[in-house]
Amino acid sequence: MMTKAAQMDNLIEASAANISSTELLAMIHQIFNIDLGTLPLTPLPQSVLEAYLEQAAGSVTGPDVRRMLNETLAVNLDALSGLEGARISLFSKGHWMLQQQGDLFIVHTGAGDVDVTITPTAYYAQQTSSISMPHELLEALVQLGFTYDQDSSSCSYADPSGKPVSDAFKGQTMRSLITFIRTSCASL
Repeated sequence: MMTKAAQMDNLIEASAANISSTELLAMIHQIFNIDLGTLPLTPLPQSVLEAYLEQAAGSVTGPDVRRMLNETLAVNLDALSGLEGARISLFSKGHWMLQQQGDLFIVHTGAGDVDVTITPTAYYAQQTSSISMPHELLEALVQLGFTYDQDSSSCSYADPSGKPVSDAFKGQTMRSLITFIRTSCASL
């Protein structure tokens, strides 16, 4: 099965010389099910893409578009593509970026990505007969700097300086979740 990033690459390659910002936004919406135009982003995605396309002058590539969107708007389409099938729901920038039936954990980022909260899904609770964060995952998240709230069965992290959580930290967090899911939840 082709990843969402690869699908985007193929569509851009097929129309790169003639692609418009409106077409790129539609492509992202079609492939990733994310309407960048409705997200609370600054600067506006349409103008960012227009500036990029003008500078690229017909030599547009999927990896370059995704890199620019991550650097400019903090929308990491490569990371979203990499989470396909990981059984993780992601709520960020006020919208569901990823959500499938059968997901085991929810990653919820606050405004400006300055904090992140991880909770088991209702599906996980139903399958395991427990609403608590699994001990092995809890230990991994606490090692990263998360704190556990037993009342909400969630782990939370906020950058002490109030800055957005870094891509490196997000990557470590997602790797911890994916590793736990692969090793401990294969039968769910």
